[in-house]
Amino acid sequence: MALDTGRVTDLHLPMEGGGDPARIESYTPSLSSGPDIGSALRAAREFRGLSLEQVAEATRIRRSYLAAIEAMRLDELPSRPFTIGYVRAYAAALGLDGEAAVERFKADEPCPDAALPEPIGVPKEKDPRLTLFLVGGALVIGAILAWNLAQRAMAEREPPAAAAPAAIMAAPTPAGPVELGAPLPPPVESTTPTPYVTPGLAEATAAGGSSDAVEDAKRAGQIAGAPTPDAAQELPAAFTPSGAVYGAAAEISVVTLQARKPGSLIVRGADGSVYFARQLSAGEAYRAPALKGLSFEVSDPHAFQVFVGGQSKGLLPAVQTPVAKLVG
Repeated sequence: MALDTGRVTDLHLPMEGGGDPARIESYTPSLSSGPDIGSALRAAREFRGLSLEQVAEATRIRRSYLAAIEAMRLDELPSRPFTIGYVRAYAAALGLDGEAAVERFKADEPCPDAALPEPIGVPKEKDPRLTLFLVGGALVIGAILAWNLAQRAMAEREPPAAAAPAAIMAAPTPAGPVELGAPLPPPVESTTPTPYVTPGLAEATAAGGSSDAVEDAKRAGQIAGAPTPDAAQELPAAFTPSGAVYGAAAEISVVTLQARKPGSLIVRGADGSVYFARQLSAGEAYRAPALKGLSFEVSDPHAFQVFVGGQSKGLLPAVQTPVAKLVG
C-alpha cells in the first residue's frame, strides 16, 4: 500500500512509440487546461500515459486522494494544508510547476476561512447608545472626583483645634502629709430597702392565720354594705354600651353585666356547665339569657356593674352570684 508521506518525486517516463517532439509540445496540456485544476492534472497524466497507481507510487500519495483531487471531491481529502501539498506534489511529479498548480487550486477553491471584504458603499454605523453610555460614565466619574476634591478643600480650610489652656492643666501634687476628710454617706443603692409587707398578712394573723376567715370577713362586709373605694365612685344610672356586648339579644335578656375594668367572667348553668367564659375589657358587657339556675362567677365583683332592665343595680355583690338573686 502506498504511504502518504507528502514527498515530491519527479517522474521521467518516456512516452511509448516516440513521436514528433514539436507536435507533442503543441498538444501538451497545461495547468490552465480544463475547468479546474483537477481536470488539468488528469489531462496531463493521461497525456503522459500514466496511471493513478504509478503516480501514487512515485508521490507516496494514496490513489484515492489523487482521484479525489482530479474530481475536486475535497470532502474526501484531509485538511486544506494537506490538500495543497498533494496538489503541489502531483503537479511536480507530472513535470509541471507546483506553485502554479497551487495558485490555480486556490483560485478554483477559495479558502472559506478568509475574511470577506467589506461591501462597497455601505457606511459604518456605530450604536448611539454606546456613545451615550460612555459620556454618562465619564460624567459620573467626573462628579465623584469633583466631590472628593471639594471635601478635601473644605477640610483644609477648617481652623485647627485650639490647644488646651495652661490653666486647665492639673496642678502639681503638694508634698507632705495627706489629710482625709469625713467619710461620705453611702450611696442610695446600698441603703437598706423598706421591708416588704405581704398583703393580707395582718388580717390573716388576726383571724388566727386562716385565709378563708379573711375572705369570709370581706364578703360579710360587702353584703352588709361596707363602703369600698369602687362603691364610692359614681355609677351610670342606665346601661350604655361602650364595647362589645356578648350573650343573648336585648329583647330576651333582663340582666346585663358590664365590666368597669378588666376582669374574668364565667357563666354557669344549674348543673355547673359553662355557658360563657371570657376575659372582659373595660366597657364590654354580657347579657344573661332567660334560663333558670344561671350564676355569675367573676374574678373581682367590684369590676362589674349590674343592670336589670337597663337600669343600674350597683356593683356585683359577690364573686359568685345567682342571676335570679339579682332580678329579685
